[in-house]
Amino acid sequence: MIDSIPRVDVRVTTTIDIVKADDDEQRIVFGWGSVAVTKAGEAVIDSDGYTYSVTALERAAYRHVEEARATGVEHRGDAVGAMVESLMVTPEKLQALGLSADAMPLGWWVGYRVDEPTWQRVKSGELRSFSIQGVGRVA
Repeated sequence: MIDSIPRVDVRVTTTIDIVKADDDEQRIVFGWGSVAVTKAGEAVIDSDGYTYSVTALERAAYRHVEEARATGVEHRGDAVGAMVESLMVTPEKLQALGLSADAMPLGWWVGYRVDEPTWQRVKSGELRSFSIQGVGRVA
Protein backbone atom coordinates (compact mmCIF):
# COMPACT_ATOMS: atom_id res chain seq x y z
CA MET A 1 0.00 0.00 0.00
CA ILE A 2 1.55 3.31 -1.10
CA ASP A 3 0.20 5.31 1.86
CA SER A 4 2.21 3.15 4.25
CA ILE A 5 5.58 3.91 2.59
CA PRO A 6 7.59 6.32 4.77
CA ARG A 7 8.37 9.60 3.05
CA VAL A 8 11.28 11.94 3.62
CA ASP A 9 11.15 15.69 3.00
CA VAL A 10 14.08 16.91 0.91
CA ARG A 11 15.18 20.36 -0.21
CA VAL A 12 16.34 20.48 -3.82
CA THR A 13 18.18 23.10 -5.83
CA THR A 14 18.80 23.32 -9.57
CA THR A 15 20.95 26.01 -11.21
CA ILE A 16 20.59 26.80 -14.93
CA ASP A 17 22.24 29.63 -16.92
CA ILE A 18 20.24 32.70 -17.96
CA VAL A 19 19.88 32.51 -21.75
CA LYS A 20 18.66 35.98 -22.71
CA ALA A 21 18.78 39.31 -20.90
CA ASP A 22 19.23 42.18 -23.33
CA ASP A 23 16.32 44.63 -23.18
CA ASP A 24 16.86 47.53 -20.76
CA GLU A 25 13.29 48.76 -21.16
CA GLN A 26 11.58 45.45 -20.30
CA ARG A 27 14.20 44.00 -17.87
CA ILE A 28 13.17 40.39 -18.63
CA VAL A 29 15.51 37.47 -18.13
CA PHE A 30 14.84 34.14 -19.84
CA GLY A 31 16.21 30.66 -19.47
CA TRP A 32 15.55 27.10 -18.45
CA GLY A 33 14.16 27.09 -14.92
CA SER A 34 14.94 23.40 -14.78
CA VAL A 35 15.69 20.62 -17.23
CA ALA A 36 14.68 17.03 -16.49
CA VAL A 37 15.97 15.37 -19.68
CA THR A 38 18.56 16.61 -22.20
CA LYS A 39 17.94 16.70 -25.95
CA ALA A 40 19.98 13.48 -26.12
CA GLY A 41 17.51 11.80 -23.75
CA GLU A 42 19.76 11.74 -20.68
CA ALA A 43 18.37 12.48 -17.20
CA VAL A 44 19.82 15.64 -15.67
CA ILE A 45 21.33 15.35 -12.19
CA ASP A 46 20.85 18.54 -10.15
CA SER A 47 23.36 20.15 -7.78
CA ASP A 48 22.02 18.05 -4.90
CA GLY A 49 22.40 14.79 -6.84
CA TYR A 50 18.71 14.29 -7.66
CA THR A 51 16.98 13.59 -10.95
CA TYR A 52 13.37 14.51 -11.72
CA SER A 53 10.75 13.00 -13.93
CA VAL A 54 9.17 15.29 -16.48
CA THR A 55 5.84 14.69 -14.73
CA ALA A 56 7.16 15.78 -11.32
CA LEU A 57 8.78 18.88 -12.80
CA GLU A 58 5.57 19.70 -14.66
CA ARG A 59 3.53 19.52 -11.44
CA ALA A 60 6.03 21.78 -9.65
CA ALA A 61 6.10 24.28 -12.51
CA TYR A 62 2.32 24.59 -12.66
CA ARG A 63 2.13 24.96 -8.89
CA HIS A 64 4.67 27.80 -9.03
CA VAL A 65 2.64 29.56 -11.73
CA GLU A 66 -0.59 29.13 -9.78
CA GLU A 67 0.70 30.03 -6.33
CA ALA A 68 3.86 32.12 -6.51
CA ARG A 69 5.02 33.61 -9.85
CA ALA A 70 7.70 35.59 -8.01
CA THR A 71 11.47 35.37 -8.00
CA GLY A 72 14.05 36.36 -5.45
CA VAL A 73 17.83 36.44 -5.46
CA GLU A 74 19.81 33.50 -4.07
CA HIS A 75 16.81 32.22 -2.07
CA ARG A 76 16.89 35.18 0.32
CA GLY A 77 14.91 38.35 0.90
CA ASP A 78 11.88 39.75 -0.82
CA ALA A 79 10.74 39.12 -4.38
CA VAL A 80 12.66 41.10 -7.01
CA GLY A 81 10.62 40.07 -10.03
CA ALA A 82 7.52 38.43 -11.42
CA MET A 83 7.02 35.64 -13.91
CA VAL A 84 6.00 36.76 -17.39
CA GLU A 85 6.58 33.50 -19.28
CA SER A 86 6.37 29.80 -18.50
CA LEU A 87 6.48 26.83 -20.85
CA MET A 88 6.74 23.26 -19.69
CA VAL A 89 8.26 21.25 -22.54
CA THR A 90 6.98 17.65 -22.55
CA PRO A 91 7.07 14.94 -25.20
CA GLU A 92 3.37 15.52 -25.82
CA LYS A 93 3.87 19.25 -26.39
CA LEU A 94 6.79 18.68 -28.75
CA GLN A 95 4.59 16.34 -30.78
CA ALA A 96 1.66 18.79 -30.75
CA LEU A 97 3.99 21.54 -32.02
CA GLY A 98 5.20 19.30 -34.84
CA LEU A 99 8.74 19.14 -33.42
CA SER A 100 10.95 16.09 -33.19
CA ALA A 101 11.37 14.35 -29.85
CA ASP A 102 14.93 15.68 -29.63
CA ALA A 103 14.17 19.25 -30.72
CA MET A 104 14.87 20.62 -27.26
CA PRO A 105 15.32 19.47 -23.67
CA LEU A 106 12.35 18.34 -21.63
CA GLY A 107 12.05 20.97 -18.96
CA TRP A 108 10.67 24.28 -17.81
CA TRP A 109 11.44 27.48 -19.74
CA VAL A 110 10.83 30.67 -17.74
CA GLY A 111 10.95 34.43 -18.06
CA TYR A 112 10.91 36.96 -15.21
CA ARG A 113 10.67 40.74 -15.26
CA VAL A 114 13.05 41.94 -12.54
CA ASP A 115 13.53 45.22 -10.71
CA GLU A 116 16.22 47.70 -11.78
CA PRO A 117 18.87 46.77 -9.17
CA THR A 118 18.57 43.09 -10.06
CA TRP A 119 18.62 43.89 -13.79
CA GLN A 120 21.91 45.73 -13.34
CA ARG A 121 23.36 42.69 -11.53
CA VAL A 122 22.24 40.44 -14.42
CA LYS A 123 23.72 42.78 -17.04
CA SER A 124 27.02 43.03 -15.18
CA GLY A 125 27.32 39.23 -15.13
CA GLU A 126 27.10 39.01 -11.35
CA LEU A 127 23.83 37.05 -11.62
CA ARG A 128 24.27 34.52 -14.44
CA SER A 129 21.80 31.75 -13.68
CA PHE A 130 18.43 30.78 -12.30
CA SER A 131 18.41 28.73 -9.15
CA ILE A 132 15.15 26.94 -8.60
CA GLN A 133 14.63 25.69 -5.07
CA GLY A 134 11.82 23.70 -3.57
CA VAL A 135 10.81 21.12 -1.04
CA GLY A 136 9.62 17.71 -2.13
CA ARG A 137 8.81 14.32 -0.75
CA VAL A 138 10.73 11.21 -1.61
CA ALA A 139 9.30 7.78 -0.92
